[in-house]
Amino acid sequence: MIKALKGMKDTLEPENRIYDYVIKTCERIARNYGFDYIQTPILEETSLFKRSVGESSDIVGKEMYRFTDKGGNDVCMRPEGTAGVVRAFIEHKMDKQGQPKRYFYYGPMYRYERPQKGRLRQFHQFGVESFGFKDVREDASIILLLKSIFDALGIDAKLKLNSLGCPNCMPQYREKLVEFLNHTEGLCEDCLRRKKTNPIRVLDCKNPNCQNLLKDAPRITHNLCSSCEDDFQTLQMLLKKANMEFEVDPSLVRGLDYYSKSAFEFVSSSIGAQSAIAGGGRYDRLVEFLDGKPTPGIGFAMGIERLLELVKMPSEKREGIYFGVMSQEAADFAFKSAIELRNKTKVLLEYEPKSLKAHLKQADKHNALWCACIGPDELESKSVWLKNLSTKKELKFPFQAFEDGAWLTMD
Repeated sequence: MIKALKGMKDTLEPENRIYDYVIKTCERIARNYGFDYIQTPILEETSLFKRSVGESSDIVGKEMYRFTDKGGNDVCMRPEGTAGVVRAFIEHKMDKQGQPKRYFYYGPMYRYERPQKGRLRQFHQFGVESFGFKDVREDASIILLLKSIFDALGIDAKLKLNSLGCPNCMPQYREKLVEFLNHTEGLCEDCLRRKKTNPIRVLDCKNPNCQNLLKDAPRITHNLCSSCEDDFQTLQMLLKKANMEFEVDPSLVRGLDYYSKSAFEFVSSSIGAQSAIAGGGRYDRLVEFLDGKPTPGIGFAMGIERLLELVKMPSEKREGIYFGVMSQEAADFAFKSAIELRNKTKVLLEYEPKSLKAHLKQADKHNALWCACIGPDELESKSVWLKNLSTKKELKFPFQAFEDGAWLTMD
């Protein structure tokens, strides 16, 4: 028997229903903040992620689904969403227009990593990207947008905040950090590799021994230039004024190379040790790195699978009609009527003759608002029996009146 690949999974109800609810909630709130929808291809040139995410990252070094296509092109399945949106922003010359742009996206991403709860090789993200805003108020708005999503989904999440500095202060800080790391023994292999390729990412190590060794490492928050310090303090002030609780975490560096200045994560204690459920930050140099006109940018991404168990779904309202037959002779009429009624409402049609009790049970199982049944007696009287499963009211309608659907607005 052929099965789904490791780290890939089929999604069925009720998980699909929760996924749809999450996406619709995210889209509604993103649009309220002025964001428009953008769709980018799943398949991109590998060089896009090498230049944006960074060759030193685990994503590029270990996790990409990468291959040479039939045209000899080095391509990969997108491992994250930001780079593709930035590529589209440049390709469509939006960087030359001088107008700020805000976009949201959602869809599948691919990383060849060890599957675990809430973390798959094919996973889904929702994210937003904002271009052309230097003002730190945009940073605060992006964070508050994400908090609004979690509030709407009933998810309790805490904000962690940091600043990663800029080209003026980051190089000096990196030198201090490397000097500290050169005198620190016992770091894991990943940390030793990162020390050479991207030292600040050592701070992101989850190894408990490394975390202990790094507790006295120099912090970027103590080495910011005046501009970065002012922006970081302003961001904190804006969040406090919005009654947004947060924790400054100097070890928060994010996992991708393109971040600068503001960095943030939302974490939840409800999903175990891997507690980050969303994160993002500012990437003012990424558009320029990808050959676009220098344009400030900021965004976030959240993994949908990591949220599904945390979402508090609203009570489902009964909707539509379950239409059952109690004799084979009634099936043709039921089929014809269902075609008419589907222009007006959801119709679940059962062709197999069953008892009234069995039909009512199935209608209730499918959370239908109405149960309609037709059998020999109804065929003789040219009428359809109906029951509103919320009010328990029973009715009978002539064939034509039933197909017209006026009863759909009745209590």
